[in-house]
Amino acid sequence: MGKPVDAKRRSYWLKTLHQWHWISSAICLIGILLFSVTGITLNHSSQIEAKPEVTTRTAQVPQALRSLLAEPAGEAKAPLPPALREWIAAQIDVRVGARIGEWSDAEVYVSMPRAGGDAWLSIDRASGELEYERTDRGWVSYLNDLHKGRNTGTAWSWFIDLFAVACVVFSVTGFFLLQMHARQRPMTWPLVGLGFVVMLLVAILFIH
Repeated sequence: MGKPVDAKRRSYWLKTLHQWHWISSAICLIGILLFSVTGITLNHSSQIEAKPEVTTRTAQVPQALRSLLAEPAGEAKAPLPPALREWIAAQIDVRVGARIGEWSDAEVYVSMPRAGGDAWLSIDRASGELEYERTDRGWVSYLNDLHKGRNTGTAWSWFIDLFAVACVVFSVTGFFLLQMHARQRPMTWPLVGLGFVVMLLVAILFIH
């Protein structure tokens, strides 16, 4: 009576593991491709040429808004006033948002780093002269920053965490499926061991 029960249990676990394995693989497919390709581009970043494109815009803060540059007094860190942010968006099509600005006696400086590039905005507190500069390093740099989670925001950070969990499910279910099929595939564990040993030897012998 034991064999039919064991066969039924094995069938149940095989079905369950296959289901979780294909679901996690479907969720991870595009992400794994993205992170695999950008892993190669990051590993050869010094060999991939990038020609940054720099965009500069200037404007003059109107007198009606000039008083907003008086606060806060002295050196401080605070976002730009909402009215000034709205004017900047309308005037030069740049959305500063609630980014923290560095207020010195001479100017307000707002750093606006972004995936695949950089940007900054400066306003002279005395004259109201505004200067904005944006640097775009291209799609390869953008995808590399997605891989690293650099200047990508909270939503992308959450995506990376959830993607990592899905990859763990994919790997763990794959391990147990290997275990259940190992009897019919004698090379299963030697190949798993080979993958581990190669990685370990490279790390020990070639990483200094």
